[in-house]
Amino acid sequence: MITIEDESHAETLGQYPNFQAALIELKRLAKIPWDKEPNLAPCTNWKTCGRMYEIIEREDSLSHWKEVRRIPALEVSALGIKWLTEFKENDI
Repeated sequence: MITIEDESHAETLGQYPNFQAALIELKRLAKIPWDKEPNLAPCTNWKTCGRMYEIIEREDSLSHWKEVRRIPALEVSALGIKWLTEFKENDI
């Protein structure tokens, strides 16, 4: 199972069928302004805050969701967007 989570605010953005689908969603999020949903941070000081999205892969076991890997991917804030990992074209 692949999810995108905002590490800063402990929010899950969604679940995706594969890594490539999560990257496509992150590319979409990178085009949305920092002060508009879903990039608008939920905290009271949202003007100085932002989102820090991570791609998280977990085992699809019925008994537990063991984390396999966590990849810091994208920061969105008033300062702009910053890709935290360089993704290659074949990752998408």
